[in-house]
Amino acid sequence: MNSIFDPQTRTEIISRINSLSANSQAQWGKMNVYQMLKHCTLCEEMYLGKTQHKRAFMGYIFGRIGLKNLMKDEKPIGRNAPTGQAFKVQERSGDVEAEKATWASLIAEYSNYNKEDFMHWFFGPMTKEQVGIFVYKHSDHHLRQFGA
Repeated sequence: MNSIFDPQTRTEIISRINSLSANSQAQWGKMNVYQMLKHCTLCEEMYLGKTQHKRAFMGYIFGRIGLKNLMKDEKPIGRNAPTGQAFKVQERSGDVEAEKATWASLIAEYSNYNKEDFMHWFFGPMTKEQVGIFVYKHSDHHLRQFGA
């Protein structure tokens, strides 16, 4: 399966990020391109350990099942997947180019990722391998959302 820890995969993701513009339109969902970019930078900051978020109550009940389903094959994340409240971006506009650069630089940081375990706000404990696969799937999901 694709993983953000693979150098070629990171290069592909960064190239797809750079292909976005302020005029990119969503093919599904409620976010505009700025909101999606900001959402993804907030998520990368969490995956990289720069921010931490309290575990959601529903995650204790359904988190492990959800993670298992996501990890079982290369199938992409489905359209209109739920988003945690902390990752919902309310502001409707901002500097798209700056957000692209921030997201791309955060993706590049996975070349130095050294955490063997990670606590996801919904899924709970994740291995480094699971983080690599999930970060790729999440990035791919939003890039596909905007045709990139």
